[in-house]
Amino acid sequence: MVSRRIDALRREGGFTVVELAIVITVILIIMAIAVPGYQQVIRHAKEDTLRENLRVMRKMIDQYTADREKAPQALEDLVDKHYIPEIPEDPMTGSRDTWEVILEDVDAVALSGERGIIDVKSGSNAIDTSGERAYSDW
Repeated sequence: MVSRRIDALRREGGFTVVELAIVITVILIIMAIAVPGYQQVIRHAKEDTLRENLRVMRKMIDQYTADREKAPQALEDLVDKHYIPEIPEDPMTGSRDTWEVILEDVDAVALSGERGIIDVKSGSNAIDTSGERAYSDW
């Protein structure tokens, strides 16, 4: 009678090693399919964020230049004069300090003597998802 109870407990006990191995294999297969797709979604989201950050900063640089009749000397000027609340983070580098600014030509600033910012680009040299251009060329 005691041996029947022990046998019954052993059969009801838990998972076998084979069952656990099968479950772990299925989970690994699902992860192998899902992770690359997830990484691609994240990269596209970062590209969309970069595109929007560049659009807003370029628009505000143009607006600043039109309002003040001279280009901003630094991106911080846009924040100080309340054109943007803060310098956005470059999603490709994860930093606010890596933006590359394009300054006016020396000939264009003959009157004021100061070169101002006319454009801004990402500081990342990584290639976009199309495989054609670096983010720093956007």
